[in-house]
Amino acid sequence: MMSSPSSELVFYINGKKVTVKNADPEEVLLGYLRRKVGLTGTKYGCGGGGCGACTVMVSRYQPGTKTILHYTVNACLQPICTLHGVAIVTVEGIGSSAKLHPVQERLVKAHGSQCGFCTPGMVMSMYTLLRNKPQPTMEDITEALGGNLCRCTGYRPIIDGFKTFCEPSACCQNGDKGQKCCMENGSSHQNDSNICEELFQMEEVLPLDSSQDLIFPPELMLMEKRGVGPLCFQGERVRLVSPVELSHLLEMKRQHPEAPLVVGNTTIGPMMLLKGVHHPLVIYAGRIPELKTLSWGTNGVSVGSACTLSCLKDELQRAVGTMEMEKSRGFQALLRTLQCLAGKQIRNMATVGGNILSANPKYDLNSVLAALECTLHVVSKAGSRQIPLNAELFPDFGRTSLRPDEVLLSIHIPYSKPWEFPSAFRQAQRREFAFSIVNSGMKVVFREGSDVVESVNIFYGGVGPTLVKPRHTCQQLVGRSWNEALLGEACRLLGEEADVSPSTHGGRAEYRKTLVLSFFFKFYMEVLLELSERDVTVESVPLEFLSALKPFKNEVPQGHHSFQLVSETQSSSDPVGRPRVHQSAFQQATGEARYYDDLLPVQGELFVVMVTSTRAHAKIINIDPSGALEMVGVVTFLSARDVPGQNRRMWLNNPEELFAEEEVVCVGQIVGAVVAETREQAKRASQKVQITYQDLQPCIFTIQEAIQHESFFDPKRKLQRGDVDKAFETAQHILEDEIYMGGQEHFYMETQGVIAVPKGESGELDLYVASQHAAYTQEVVGITLGIDANKISCHVKRVGGAFGGKVMKIASLSAIAATAAWKTGRAVRCSLERGDDMLITSGRHPFLGKYKVGYNSDGTIVAADITYYSNGGCTLDESSFIMEKALLHMDNGYRIPNLRGWGFVCRTNLPSYTAFRGFGGPQGLTVIESVVHEVAVHCGLPPDQVRQINMYQDEESYTHHGQLFSPRDMVRCWDECLTKARYQERLQAIQQFNRYNRWKKRGISVVPLKFGVGFSKGFYNQGAALVNIYKDGSVLVTHGGTEMGQGINTKAIQV
Repeated sequence: MMSSPSSELVFYINGKKVTVKNADPEEVLLGYLRRKVGLTGTKYGCGGGGCGACTVMVSRYQPGTKTILHYTVNACLQPICTLHGVAIVTVEGIGSSAKLHPVQERLVKAHGSQCGFCTPGMVMSMYTLLRNKPQPTMEDITEALGGNLCRCTGYRPIIDGFKTFCEPSACCQNGDKGQKCCMENGSSHQNDSNICEELFQMEEVLPLDSSQDLIFPPELMLMEKRGVGPLCFQGERVRLVSPVELSHLLEMKRQHPEAPLVVGNTTIGPMMLLKGVHHPLVIYAGRIPELKTLSWGTNGVSVGSACTLSCLKDELQRAVGTMEMEKSRGFQALLRTLQCLAGKQIRNMATVGGNILSANPKYDLNSVLAALECTLHVVSKAGSRQIPLNAELFPDFGRTSLRPDEVLLSIHIPYSKPWEFPSAFRQAQRREFAFSIVNSGMKVVFREGSDVVESVNIFYGGVGPTLVKPRHTCQQLVGRSWNEALLGEACRLLGEEADVSPSTHGGRAEYRKTLVLSFFFKFYMEVLLELSERDVTVESVPLEFLSALKPFKNEVPQGHHSFQLVSETQSSSDPVGRPRVHQSAFQQATGEARYYDDLLPVQGELFVVMVTSTRAHAKIINIDPSGALEMVGVVTFLSARDVPGQNRRMWLNNPEELFAEEEVVCVGQIVGAVVAETREQAKRASQKVQITYQDLQPCIFTIQEAIQHESFFDPKRKLQRGDVDKAFETAQHILEDEIYMGGQEHFYMETQGVIAVPKGESGELDLYVASQHAAYTQEVVGITLGIDANKISCHVKRVGGAFGGKVMKIASLSAIAATAAWKTGRAVRCSLERGDDMLITSGRHPFLGKYKVGYNSDGTIVAADITYYSNGGCTLDESSFIMEKALLHMDNGYRIPNLRGWGFVCRTNLPSYTAFRGFGGPQGLTVIESVVHEVAVHCGLPPDQVRQINMYQDEESYTHHGQLFSPRDMVRCWDECLTKARYQERLQAIQQFNRYNRWKKRGISVVPLKFGVGFSKGFYNQGAALVNIYKDGSVLVTHGGTEMGQGINTKAIQV
């Protein structure tokens, strides 16, 4: 008889027992840790398991094997109701700045922390790896960090710190006994006694001591051995039931067939958390033993549907290592897919069954499993049945042919037979941790001892709404020999049958169709190579094709750093010239460093969420917040009429609105804001605000459309040196072309936000804000509230990455939060979710560069006329400054005697593009580099030679904007770079490789860089600091800079 469900949740956090009565099924571990427990070292980065900032370690006792399983998870996706009986360790639980863990110490000493927002997640991924494998390989480290993003360091210093844990045979640990590390590219400083290449010595760091780690709580072990009954948790909107018996699960599905099953929550979770999908009842199936069983039989392996992808991957790797090649071919194909599927944390959570039944064609497993002719075992209260995994299983996107009351019990993956040749392919924007654009599973079976095809299975995902099998192609290939005639016929048939619709989700129809043919061509060559090795075909793979068959491997980030040692006579207390670690690095690595959203809630604090436009260009007819105001917890709604000061302000003679009043000019423009007691209540209420629009024309989105409509911001810029038109008349050759550069998201790890706290005295206000420009934030808030700036205090302790994206828009968000605080008289917190952040803000400007260049046959450029168009978005923002920067850098390092540049900022119906690292310089440089490269191609000369011919050379040179400078150091760096990089030697090796390899190519390029420092307005190029020296000898430095990872506080200390 089934026991009555309990509503008590028991788990451990950092060695301390936690008991929660009737937990909320909608609450995830990340929110619980940060808001209920106060462990803010675990960060919110994306909310969808895509960045790793929220990584924690989960430990679970496995009664079957009597072992403890340690694995990483994304806390932003892990419902706390699914954590009964587990132990959780966060970054605070492994060490502190007073007592560091070796992982934390080595990461810091290798300079692996800059803004520090990703650092706790990196630490936890590495810590968990060491708990499972104290001496990992470089491949283990790379895999462990595969689900963690960093936007500052470039990963190399993180790897430098972590690779010191490798086995001595795998890595020489940062230059053991004076030798270069095996992971370094080499150095030319071996004879320079004043040059150092090591940031720390292994003798100076803490050893890894597993005896200091937290033990798994014995109480949880005993609890698991005794057996735990079903659980049931009722929240405000959702009920979660967690059965422990299969019969109970099937009965629940019989009674509630519409209720979704969750285990890893990596598909249902994002839909509920990010897209607002609501399920009144959720069934957690992760505690059913039958669903987690993995067993080997005579015909193959049976994998429980609740087995995680990591579990399947590890089991297949073990089996492939001990099994004969022919029998394991299918498993090897599946492993190639699993190794690229998501990051480590997601693989630890996501299940095989969930991946299959999500019925999403961009999920990679289905195409491979279908090609391998796998079978699904499904059960219900009415009985069980076997279903082949094929295209018929998926009638539509997100749907399967299973009945609503059926549960997937297991998947049977058969062994491969002697003359079967399976393979798997995928193409994504990056090799790992990215959804595939197209994926494919293929298998061909030959008549024994011949190259005659008996059967072919070809499946594609990503070329339609469901899994696709080109049946006619497969049928026509049967009975044919595996040769070039078959290849030609197959490509023709696939081209006709694989008709990718232009409306396919994600677009790029032609590219997807090309991938369909490319995958089959690669499969053809793989199989042909196998057949030729068995001497059953007269065909052979040409030698120049072989490189295409070698799988791409994960390359460890490589780099080389060196620095000049200070004089031996310099005092040890003098920090100048020493490679000091980031001033806050130890606090960042231990989770002690506080960012704005880590601050404890102020008493009575409210939360504000923005209401944004859903139209690109429209007149606002009516705003109806009544639906939102009726919801529980909602305090008020804000719009333009609630602004006590000015809702519209001028910026460089262009208007900027805080709230849209009469007209919206882009999707994502802020129209209003909902203020509520909690962030969840504010988010739900914001979706209830009804806005009526009347669409307006034109809607301009691209630079080309803006040019067509002459939609530009003022001022338009022009910069010229020499007589360009006259020089064109004397040039031997004229070239006209253009180059387009797309935009880029900042994707700073910490989303934008602010806490506005009224001080209750004389209208004073404190702002705790993630801003790069606190003075501008202060100014905008003062204008919005109609109060003096001296009543507003902006506090910026540190920023979790910014790259230019936290200058302008954060001022508006701060003004809205301040308006809410003014209206309610209470503190108000604003913390954008990642989706809202990317919707409301924008990134690097797309640029179009059109150029006309005059040059001579020897590669000398005598004249260039370049017109720059940037997509500025719907308001000016900093676009005019960025265009100025592009024009000021249009020459790069080249002395072009006659040079003219035009700059146009396009007004479009997109969110305003803003400052981004480089501030227009990269776009200006890219255009001139395209010019130089095209000139080299047309002259038939090496690009590096043409670059060197046109470089500034004179000791006293003037830029095209009249600034005097000496190019001596630039030329010296150019020569030194070519020498140290062995450029010519490597170029010859690459050219030889490319001659002998048809499909895989290599390349190398060297580019000079002349980058101006400072602002075009001279008075901006200043700074100030206040230095307080106290009686006890301590010093306090106050400066106007913002610490966002660049180490400005560290530099201030050194200065």
